[in-house]
Amino acid sequence: MTDPKRLRGAIIGCGFFGQRHIEAWRRIPQVDLVAACDLDEARARAAAPNAYTSAEQMLDRERLDFVDIVTRADTHLPLLRLTVARNLAVICQKPIAPTWAEARTMVEIAEAAKIPFMVHENWRWQPWYRAAHDLLSRGQIGTPLLYHMKTRHRDGVGPNPFPRQSYVRDLERFFIDETLVHHIDTGRYLFGDVNSIFAQARTLNPAVRGEDQAILLLSHASGLPGIVDGHRYLDPDPPGPVMGEAFIDGELGVLRISPTGDLLHEGKLVWRFEPGEGYRGDSVGATQRHFIECLTTGLPFESGGREYLEKTFSAVEAAYRSLGEKRAIGLSEIVGS
Repeated sequence: MTDPKRLRGAIIGCGFFGQRHIEAWRRIPQVDLVAACDLDEARARAAAPNAYTSAEQMLDRERLDFVDIVTRADTHLPLLRLTVARNLAVICQKPIAPTWAEARTMVEIAEAAKIPFMVHENWRWQPWYRAAHDLLSRGQIGTPLLYHMKTRHRDGVGPNPFPRQSYVRDLERFFIDETLVHHIDTGRYLFGDVNSIFAQARTLNPAVRGEDQAILLLSHASGLPGIVDGHRYLDPDPPGPVMGEAFIDGELGVLRISPTGDLLHEGKLVWRFEPGEGYRGDSVGATQRHFIECLTTGLPFESGGREYLEKTFSAVEAAYRSLGEKRAIGLSEIVGS
């Protein structure tokens, strides 16, 4: 007899980051990952009891409660259409889509069908950011004055950069879309909605088509300014799971998120990260547990389709428009277009 408290899930895409999703699903007690789809059938067989190379065939044959889409962004819209036609809940890896128009279409399709639709945005679920949110909420540094998030990882150098996800070399929109979107969304989680964004970017490695270095200046609705900057030419020092570091200036001092995941206030340790299983503080697992909790309780997703589109992905779109127009772009210009 099937346990009514358990949900039957399937994953589409078992590549580099799909493996992080699969590992996390296996540790969630309420979930049975019963099917997997990948162009490489061997990877699909290793992921779940029932393996497919055709998503449509899998969705027709399996009895499912939800689908996890972990493929390249240009496949998300057609895959969402397939899942919506079968009235299945969806969690979809970011970037939600390669263009604003496609992302908006995805949200509209999900809303019209009344299916739960969440974007898999795991950065805000990294435990050091959850701890920072708690400290900020309790007034640890008083009123925030400025923040600066830095991302670093030395995998973008040489003639064969980004070897674990080599397809990113050919993306027209790369570093902001694939990496700094995490920091935009985390900034929104920590400090509230973003009003506008000014971006500068360049391509350093000739083996990469899109931008591989960028600096973003964010202005939040509260008036708080923030800086997000990143490249993939240096490793953090010391090494650690944060893939960079962050500094938050406040009236009562500076809160630092170190590369090791520890939090320091004016140089004094106030929260220590204790490593465990899972990706970057088990942030993928936390994201997926949140998805399941909301499915079973009816609570709203932190990164539900409409909210993510209008408050996070619109900031990414504003950043790219800023590059072209060389001015700060308000998110209202994107959402209203």
